[in-house]
Amino acid sequence: MRADNSRHIVAAAHNRHEYTRAKAIQALREIDAAGTAVTFDTVARAAGVSRSWLYTQSDLRAEIERLRAERQRASADPVPTRQRASDASLLRRLEAANERNRRLAEENRQLREQLARALGELRTARLQSLPVPAARVTERLNWL
Repeated sequence: MRADNSRHIVAAAHNRHEYTRAKAIQALREIDAAGTAVTFDTVARAAGVSRSWLYTQSDLRAEIERLRAERQRASADPVPTRQRASDASLLRRLEAANERNRRLAEENRQLREQLARALGELRTARLQSLPVPAARVTERLNWL
């Protein structure tokens, strides 16, 4: 009768399983650290295992799905929370923009008035057939 050597086969299978899990975990850590997209395919390729085997490992599957979901949330919110503008900062920027708009509107109003005067003087001079003092018209138009 032959000796029962099944314990050696079971031990070898267990060792192979643990070695494969270690490769998959290492590959998962490296992919995550590199910032690459974490998918079953990328982990399987990096670890040299099949995707179907990864799906059967509940803890690895859960970690891959968690990291994948985390990356998707991160891509939807590209600016870290601590780098976002505060409400006070946004309010100051809005106030500065409103003040600039007010100054520009006033400047536009003044320029329109100056243009209207210059064009009025030019029209009056043409109607009266008087020579237009060029320096005066040029002075008015220089404001444009």
